[in-house]
Amino acid sequence: MKALEVFKIKDVELRNRIVMPPMCMYSSDDSGIVKDFHRLHYGARAFGGTGLVIQEATAVESRGRISDKDLGIWSDEHIDGLKELVDMVKGYGAASGIQLAHAGRKCAVSDEDIIGPSSLPYDDQYAVPREMTLNDIKEIVQSFKKAAERALNAGYDLLEIHGAHGYLIHEFLSPLTNKRTDQYGGNLHNRVRLLSEVIDAVKEVWPETKPLILRVSASDYTEGGIDADMICEITDLVKDGLDIIHVSSGGLVPAEMELYPGYQVRFAERIKKECNVPTIAVGLIDDLQMVEFILGSEKADLVALGREILRNPNWVLNNLHRKGIKYRYPEQYFRAYR
Repeated sequence: MKALEVFKIKDVELRNRIVMPPMCMYSSDDSGIVKDFHRLHYGARAFGGTGLVIQEATAVESRGRISDKDLGIWSDEHIDGLKELVDMVKGYGAASGIQLAHAGRKCAVSDEDIIGPSSLPYDDQYAVPREMTLNDIKEIVQSFKKAAERALNAGYDLLEIHGAHGYLIHEFLSPLTNKRTDQYGGNLHNRVRLLSEVIDAVKEVWPETKPLILRVSASDYTEGGIDADMICEITDLVKDGLDIIHVSSGGLVPAEMELYPGYQVRFAERIKKECNVPTIAVGLIDDLQMVEFILGSEKADLVALGREILRNPNWVLNNLHRKGIKYRYPEQYFRAYR
């Protein structure tokens, strides 16, 4: 069974190819500190058999939060709590990843300095962001670097840079939200510059032996924005510094999206084949047969189940049981799978 195959990337070995993708839980407080909910939430998914657990968008700056209840990694004070999550996830057999994020113009914290590549709000419910100066950009790059160093100190196996869903890096990448006329705007190479600088800065502190992932939105679903062709161009420009592309879509501007099980898999397949880089497919996937099809037909290397793993923390264990597959079930639950 493809879903149960071990997947090795650099020095990290995943026990299977099922991923819990980052999903915002909005369960901290203004401090950004880990709470009991996070310990229970992430520990349960690792205990339930998931191969890789990637922690929710974790803010590299206070002004990089989506809400005032986001987890943070902008201070050394966050490290101890994050290390508890890492130890718990790894202790139950899963690899532990973290998504480093900056919300940019989609920060909804009222007392923060809202910034973006250009002074364009997401919609009339969001504040108009301040167009970032060159000094602001330098600060952001350093914030990602410092956050990566903290993530290393906390013990994470993998690090994911959030370049999707309309947050800061995505805002720079798309011509819909980046109207700058300096070296960070205009042509594609300029729009990719911030992402490239973030990757380079992170790699100064993140070990070569540990994987570095990029989350992308493969389509803005709006004319003039990122599409499948452009995301392949972007990937080709940065892939030498990366190990996996985690492929999502949307989130940049209000847009209609046709949602159905596996609706984003085609993007993961194209990036994998055209850019020759491993990918994670995601998008309303909840069925083992679909997971097997995606992996067996080499549309992606790993499959992420978001909403389904929220509903069913033991998705892996329960599917194995239904298939009559012997597995190393948790000792405490063994009687349920005999």
